[in-house]
Amino acid sequence: MRRSALICMAGLSLLSMRPGAVLAESQTETRAGLWDGLKASADRYLGRPYVWGAVGLKSFDCSGFVWRVLFENGILIKRTTARKLYMCLPKVSAPERQRPGNIVFFNSLKHCGIVAEPESFYHAETTNGTRLSRFTSYWRNRVSGYRALPG
Repeated sequence: MRRSALICMAGLSLLSMRPGAVLAESQTETRAGLWDGLKASADRYLGRPYVWGAVGLKSFDCSGFVWRVLFENGILIKRTTARKLYMCLPKVSAPERQRPGNIVFFNSLKHCGIVAEPESFYHAETTNGTRLSRFTSYWRNRVSGYRALPG
């Protein structure tokens, strides 16, 4: 367990800002620009089929979809399961949980997606593939937690 946490932390230390990002930008401007990129990447892959273990470009599983969207935006983390991703990412305070770009976890950390807005999230669903879903009571009752993007 300690070794996997260390590997995870080493993987997170490799993260970088989006290519071309200006270091002088305020944190808010940087976050907004990052969200624009994350949203564009997620939207590009909507409607792709679910395939267990897939990371794109033609098909995805839930954590592979999250990984691909982050990877395309310069956030370099090790490709892993939803459970391990939860353990590696920074905690989120209660008021910040449904902030666009945060990662949401469901079903005892067996499923994950990317918060799009307080009412919706992107994910790869086994029956419908990659999609934008609403936080209906079905999904709200299955939320296990939220994590922030590293950095």
